[in-house]
Amino acid sequence: MSVQPFQHIVIAIAVTLTFSAFAKAQSAQVTVNQDNRITELLDLKSSLTKDNKLADRYKIQLYSGSLNTASATLKKYRNRIGTWTSAIKHETPNYKVWIGNFRNRLEADRALMEIRKEFSSAFIFKPDN
Repeated sequence: MSVQPFQHIVIAIAVTLTFSAFAKAQSAQVTVNQDNRITELLDLKSSLTKDNKLADRYKIQLYSGSLNTASATLKKYRNRIGTWTSAIKHETPNYKVWIGNFRNRLEADRALMEIRKEFSSAFIFKPDN
Protein backbone atom coordinates (compact mmCIF):
# COMPACT_ATOMS: atom_id res chain seq x y z
CA MET A 1 0.00 0.00 0.00
CA SER A 2 1.42 3.32 -1.06
CA VAL A 3 1.47 6.36 1.21
CA GLN A 4 1.29 8.81 -1.67
CA PRO A 5 -2.52 8.57 -2.35
CA PHE A 6 -3.13 9.13 1.34
CA GLN A 7 -0.95 12.28 1.23
CA HIS A 8 -2.94 13.59 -1.73
CA ILE A 9 -6.19 13.16 0.19
CA VAL A 10 -4.79 14.94 3.26
CA ILE A 11 -3.48 17.81 1.12
CA ALA A 12 -6.83 18.09 -0.71
CA ILE A 13 -8.70 18.26 2.60
CA ALA A 14 -6.27 20.88 3.97
CA VAL A 15 -6.60 23.06 0.86
CA THR A 16 -10.41 22.76 0.93
CA LEU A 17 -10.57 23.76 4.60
CA THR A 18 -8.21 26.68 4.03
CA PHE A 19 -10.23 28.11 1.15
CA SER A 20 -13.58 27.48 2.86
CA ALA A 21 -12.41 29.58 5.81
CA PHE A 22 -12.03 32.57 3.47
CA ALA A 23 -15.18 31.94 1.46
CA LYS A 24 -18.05 34.35 2.01
CA ALA A 25 -21.71 33.79 1.31
CA GLN A 26 -23.49 36.15 -0.98
CA SER A 27 -25.95 38.52 0.59
CA ALA A 28 -28.69 40.45 -1.09
CA GLN A 29 -31.28 43.00 -0.20
CA VAL A 30 -34.74 43.10 -1.71
CA THR A 31 -36.93 46.17 -1.67
CA VAL A 32 -40.66 45.71 -2.26
CA ASN A 33 -42.63 48.72 -3.37
CA GLN A 34 -46.24 47.98 -2.54
CA ASP A 35 -49.38 50.01 -2.97
CA ASN A 36 -50.93 50.89 0.42
CA ARG A 37 -54.30 49.65 -0.79
CA ILE A 38 -53.00 46.06 -0.86
CA THR A 39 -52.90 46.06 2.94
CA GLU A 40 -56.47 47.36 3.03
CA LEU A 41 -57.60 44.63 0.63
CA LEU A 42 -55.90 41.93 2.69
CA ASP A 43 -57.60 43.24 5.85
CA LEU A 44 -60.97 43.26 4.07
CA LYS A 45 -60.46 39.70 2.80
CA SER A 46 -59.47 38.58 6.29
CA SER A 47 -62.60 40.08 7.86
CA LEU A 48 -64.87 38.60 5.17
CA THR A 49 -63.29 35.18 5.62
CA LYS A 50 -63.66 35.40 9.39
CA ASP A 51 -67.35 36.30 9.03
CA ASN A 52 -67.82 33.49 6.48
CA LYS A 53 -69.14 35.92 3.88
CA LEU A 54 -66.48 35.21 1.30
CA ALA A 55 -66.73 31.47 0.90
CA ASP A 56 -69.45 29.37 -0.64
CA ARG A 57 -70.30 27.26 2.42
CA TYR A 58 -72.64 24.42 3.28
CA LYS A 59 -74.63 23.84 6.48
CA ILE A 60 -76.76 21.02 7.84
CA GLN A 61 -80.25 21.69 9.14
CA LEU A 62 -81.51 19.46 11.94
CA TYR A 63 -84.88 21.05 12.70
CA SER A 64 -87.32 23.76 11.69
CA GLY A 65 -90.30 24.69 13.86
CA SER A 66 -91.04 25.97 17.38
CA LEU A 67 -88.43 27.58 19.62
CA ASN A 68 -88.89 25.02 22.40
CA THR A 69 -88.28 22.05 20.11
CA ALA A 70 -85.40 23.86 18.39
CA SER A 71 -83.75 24.43 21.78
CA ALA A 72 -84.26 20.78 22.75
CA THR A 73 -82.82 19.63 19.40
CA LEU A 74 -79.79 21.87 19.79
CA LYS A 75 -79.20 20.57 23.32
CA LYS A 76 -79.52 16.96 22.12
CA TYR A 77 -77.02 17.63 19.31
CA ARG A 78 -74.49 19.24 21.64
CA ASN A 79 -74.77 16.42 24.19
CA ARG A 80 -74.55 13.53 21.73
CA ILE A 81 -72.38 14.81 18.86
CA GLY A 82 -71.30 18.44 19.29
CA THR A 83 -68.40 18.16 16.84
CA TRP A 84 -69.31 21.16 14.65
CA THR A 85 -70.54 24.63 15.48
CA SER A 86 -74.27 24.86 16.05
CA ALA A 87 -76.84 27.61 16.36
CA ILE A 88 -80.52 28.41 16.25
CA LYS A 89 -81.55 30.78 13.46
CA HIS A 90 -84.90 32.52 13.31
CA GLU A 91 -86.61 32.77 9.95
CA THR A 92 -90.19 33.85 10.56
CA PRO A 93 -92.21 31.94 11.63
CA ASN A 94 -89.74 29.08 12.30
CA TYR A 95 -86.67 28.51 14.40
CA LYS A 96 -84.02 26.39 12.67
CA VAL A 97 -81.12 24.41 14.08
CA TRP A 98 -78.10 24.74 11.81
CA ILE A 99 -74.87 22.80 12.14
CA GLY A 100 -71.40 23.51 10.79
CA ASN A 101 -69.92 25.73 8.16
CA PHE A 102 -68.48 23.26 5.68
CA ARG A 103 -66.10 24.42 2.94
CA ASN A 104 -67.34 21.94 0.35
CA ARG A 105 -70.05 19.40 -0.30
CA LEU A 106 -67.76 16.47 0.52
CA GLU A 107 -67.10 17.78 4.04
CA ALA A 108 -70.83 18.30 4.55
CA ASP A 109 -71.66 14.81 3.24
CA ARG A 110 -69.21 13.21 5.65
CA ALA A 111 -70.67 15.13 8.59
CA LEU A 112 -74.22 14.30 7.50
CA MET A 113 -73.45 10.58 7.61
CA GLU A 114 -72.55 10.90 11.28
CA ILE A 115 -75.36 13.32 12.15
CA ARG A 116 -78.05 11.15 10.54
CA LYS A 117 -77.34 8.42 13.09
CA GLU A 118 -79.07 10.65 15.66
CA PHE A 119 -81.09 13.02 13.43
CA SER A 120 -82.57 11.09 10.52
CA SER A 121 -84.30 14.11 8.92
CA ALA A 122 -81.12 16.24 8.74
CA PHE A 123 -80.17 17.65 5.32
CA ILE A 124 -77.48 19.76 3.66
CA PHE A 125 -78.13 23.22 2.24
CA LYS A 126 -76.39 26.44 1.20
CA PRO A 127 -77.57 29.50 3.14
CA ASP A 128 -78.60 32.54 1.09
CA ASN A 129 -76.74 35.09 3.25
